Amino acid sequence: MAKSGKETQASLAKQLIAGANKHFLDASVTLTIGGASYTVSQLTTLLQSFVDLRAASDAAKVAAKAKLVAERAQTPSLSGVISAFVKYVRATFGDSADSLADFGLSAPKARTPISAEQQTVAVAKRKATRAARHTMGSQQKKGVKGTVEVTVTTTPLPATPAVVTSGGSTAANAGGTSTPHA
Repeated sequence: MAKSGKETQASLAKQLIAGANKHFLDASVTLTIGGASYTVSQLTTLLQSFVDLRAASDAAKVAAKAKLVAERAQTPSLSGVISAFVKYVRATFGDSADSLADFGLSAPKARTPISAEQQTVAVAKRKATRAARHTMGSQQKKGVKGTVEVTVTTTPLPATPAVVTSGGSTAANAGGTSTPHA
């Protein structure tokens, strides 16, 4: 697997620390880097902090992935327990808003009854929808019978013409030629 940019920088920082420790034996030597002055020990400390941050970040990613895997594995069973407990609380305390609020639940809203006019409109809309979609109930489907008008037309075969031969006898033209009888 190829290293990402931050992993490459962390690797480079480790190599820079090793090179600085090898070639700058006096850690109090002052170096000017990017317009600022640092001692060798300050530079190695800064570089080591980057390496440590990268390692901590990688460890945190691994730990987070492990936690996510554990969460995905346990969520279905825990969700079932939560759902069952909510049902138990609702069954135990009924519609008592104060008691349900202690559990973070709200009382179920009362259904608003619809007026006679609204019901009439709803029935009319349902009928119109069924008519538009040509939907039928099972009893209506039983009453539907298909009618088919069948007209059979036969075409008579052409009659074979009689052929008169020279002998005066007639023969049917079977093959398109006539053979005289002697």
